[in-house]
Amino acid sequence: MRISIELIPRGETELLRDAGTARSVMPEAAAFNIPDLMRFPLRSWEACRLTSSILPASIPHIRAIDIPPGDDLPMEDAILAAGLGEVLVIRGDPPHDMGHRTYPNSSEDIIRRFKRRCPGLRVYAAFDPYRLGFRDELTAVHRKLDAGADGFFTQPVFDLRLLEMCAEMLHGQTVYWGIAPVLGARSQAYWETTNRVIFPAGFTPNLSWSRTFATQAVQRVREIGGHVYFMPIRVDMASYLTGLLG
Repeated sequence: MRISIELIPRGETELLRDAGTARSVMPEAAAFNIPDLMRFPLRSWEACRLTSSILPASIPHIRAIDIPPGDDLPMEDAILAAGLGEVLVIRGDPPHDMGHRTYPNSSEDIIRRFKRRCPGLRVYAAFDPYRLGFRDELTAVHRKLDAGADGFFTQPVFDLRLLEMCAEMLHGQTVYWGIAPVLGARSQAYWETTNRVIFPAGFTPNLSWSRTFATQAVQRVREIGGHVYFMPIRVDMASYLTGLLG
C-alpha cells in the first residue's frame, strides 16, 4: 500500500515546513500530492519541484479548464525538468476571479494530451462518488480509462460502506482512497454543501472520530490492495497523522 499526503501550496516556506512535518510524523509516506489552488501564486508543479527534495515522488494536480486549446501543455517543461513522474488531472472548479481565463476542456481531453506528449508520465484521474449517480460516475470512469488514465484519486470517503461500493466499481484499477478529518460544524457543512457528502449515522465532526475512521479505512484499503492519500486540512498535522498506520 502506497501512502501520499496532500499539501496546500500556501507559499514556499509553509509548504516545505508542512512537507517536513508530514515526512517526520509519517515516515511511511511515499509521495506528496499538491492541488493547484488559484488563491495562491505557487502553482502545483512548482510546489512539487520544491517538495521533491523531501520526497522525490510529488504529484501535481492539473486543472483541465486552465489549459489553452491546441496540443501544448504549458507546464510540461517544468514537470519534466523537475523529474516528476506522475500527475493528477481534474476538471477544476470555475475560479472566483472572473478575470482568470478558463477553457471548455474535459479531464479526458487533457489526460489524452498528457499521454500523447509525455508517455512516460503516470496520469491519474479523479473519482467522485458524490457528484453524480453511481451509473454516471462509472461511465465517467470508463471515459477516463479510454483516454489513458493510469488510476484514480477519490474524493475523501467517510463511510466504509461507500468505500466498499466504490471498490466494486473500481475493481482492478489503481486507486488512491482519500481520507480527511472533519473538525467542527462548519467543516461538516462545507463537505455537505460543497461536495454533497452524506455522513454516516454516528458521525461526529471531531479529531477522535476522524482518526478512528482513518485507521479503519486504512485497514480496509490495505486488505483490498489499494492506496491511500491523507488530506490533513484545517488540522494540526502531527495530531492527525501520528500513529494512523498502526
